[in-house]
Amino acid sequence: MSAETKKMANPGPLGLLGFGMTTILLNLHNAEIIPLSIVIVAMGFAMGGAAQIIAGVLEFKNGNTFGGTAFTAYGFFWWSLILIWISPFQSILASDALSMGFYLLLWGIFTLFMFIGTLKHNRATQVVFGSLTLLFFLLALGDFTGIHAVHLIAGYVGIFCGASAVYSAVGQVVNGEFGRNVFPL
Repeated sequence: MSAETKKMANPGPLGLLGFGMTTILLNLHNAEIIPLSIVIVAMGFAMGGAAQIIAGVLEFKNGNTFGGTAFTAYGFFWWSLILIWISPFQSILASDALSMGFYLLLWGIFTLFMFIGTLKHNRATQVVFGSLTLLFFLLALGDFTGIHAVHLIAGYVGIFCGASAVYSAVGQVVNGEFGRNVFPL
């Protein structure tokens, strides 16, 4: 079988699992269920960052601009967030609520435009991007206003968002294996 006729695997589930599992963990912290620890940082680096970047590159290779842009961008989001948390550059000011608010607002705006792109996709993808848009805007609002309850609400929205991404990933894998819709997407 030549390289041109060889069937490429779907990298989407890997990217969705990386995004979903990491988002659940971080938002368990935002909802004050678990502390921010190395568990979240490591998951953010490996699954949130590396797995999504790999999935994104493979989506670009498969000709999927939407998937490639989404996974690669959000993979680098996780890596940038880790750098913000660990603040390894001593000569640069650490993050503050105002700059984090703008950081999250920009990600919210990007995600809103990506959500518009999902209107041509399945309902599961729309739920992931719709809830992620809400999550980013809530987190930005929480940083801009300092209202603790907004961050807490965002945590629960984030848990839902991450779970919806995991569901979509599992649905794609299981449906592909069975050749039918076991998990409606």
